[in-house]
Amino acid sequence: MLRIMNQQAEVKAELQRICDRTNDELVVHKEATVWEVLQAVKRQGDQAVLYYTEEFDNQTLHAEDLRVTASELDGAYQQISPELLSAIRLASNQIESFHRQRIPKSWVHFGDDDVVLGKRYTPVDKAGLYIPGSRSTYPSTVLMNAIPAKVAGVPQVVMVTPPGIGKAIHPAVLVAAQEAGIKEIYRVGGAQAIAALAYGTQTIPKVNLIVGPGNIYVTLAKKLVYGLVGVDCLSGPGEVIIMADETADPLHVATDLLAQAEKDPMAAAILLTKDVKLAKDVQSSVSRQLVNHPKSSLTEKAIAHYGLIAIVESLAIAVRFVNEFAPQHLQLQTERPWELLPLIRHAGAISIGHSTPGVVGEYVAGPSQTLPTSGNCRYASPLGVETFLKHSSIIQYSNPALTKVVDTIDALAYSEGFSSHSDSVKRRLSTDE
Repeated sequence: MLRIMNQQAEVKAELQRICDRTNDELVVHKEATVWEVLQAVKRQGDQAVLYYTEEFDNQTLHAEDLRVTASELDGAYQQISPELLSAIRLASNQIESFHRQRIPKSWVHFGDDDVVLGKRYTPVDKAGLYIPGSRSTYPSTVLMNAIPAKVAGVPQVVMVTPPGIGKAIHPAVLVAAQEAGIKEIYRVGGAQAIAALAYGTQTIPKVNLIVGPGNIYVTLAKKLVYGLVGVDCLSGPGEVIIMADETADPLHVATDLLAQAEKDPMAAAILLTKDVKLAKDVQSSVSRQLVNHPKSSLTEKAIAHYGLIAIVESLAIAVRFVNEFAPQHLQLQTERPWELLPLIRHAGAISIGHSTPGVVGEYVAGPSQTLPTSGNCRYASPLGVETFLKHSSIIQYSNPALTKVVDTIDALAYSEGFSSHSDSVKRRLSTDE
């Protein structure tokens, strides 16, 4: 049953425990396993990838099986319904339209004395996209991660995803990938997939950037290879906080909590409210909906360990808890949600109002739903076009401009003990005299 708490100190402690769920002792043990996988793939390449695919995914593959063939890609279109294809294309258009509005522009400014300053944006050469697949099928995740890369102009995007029964990858995932412009796809998942993208193998290319959500093993692998390659964010088991008042519909709130909990046994589903009746009604509704839930075992586990209804003394206290938790998803189901929005400092995606369930953002709204988790929204942002771009500074000085700053550079350089820094300016000026 979804727990109800009303003591503020206990609520604060419980929220902290849930936020820290990916940093407990069990996770530290898993990190050791992940490190072992990374090092094996680094040394042995395809051999280790195939070994761990059999070990963890119970799929026996050969090196030639890793890459999805052109015939599989073509055949995927015949294996999905026209309705699903239409939905994938509509979502794709919505997502692309959103991200095309967010492309950073290179710029150059010509100042006095022929000083030129600017910033130039260029995409990474190769990006690797991880799509989870052990518990469900995620064509929407493909679109949410691949389309920003496409809009950013990344020359090569490769995708990895775990093989299903009989080595198959769900046709909806293959169709979504092609609609987003990806045709280089490998059937490998887990930490071994992240290792393959980070180090490269005989079959799978090394990339510059790895994006996409995954389970705790994938998240830990991304954390450990960061620095060798870039990563989007540490997006592990999902989480939602719903702030609601007496105007919220308890059935809607309960369903939204379950929509998060059904994804992963470590998913967190939290309600903050000052309305006791709403809290009890939501608790009852969650229990009723779990009775015949298609993923009842997984969902009940998430609700039992990381589900919570917290009765707070005021919405101001709820806001404070939200900012301390920094949730991946935040839903404001209150009478005046726009008044609360300026008070929210840390959240990945914010759904506003009673008629905006979080799943709208996950499928069709446009912004990517690859978001930081476990408090990382305090410093990190959702995946977007910017994720796939890096910028270079542009600087040009004329001799008159250099003359104006020579004394400043000289003072700073000598304070730091770098005489050649000063000389690199002075000698240019003395040569021109």
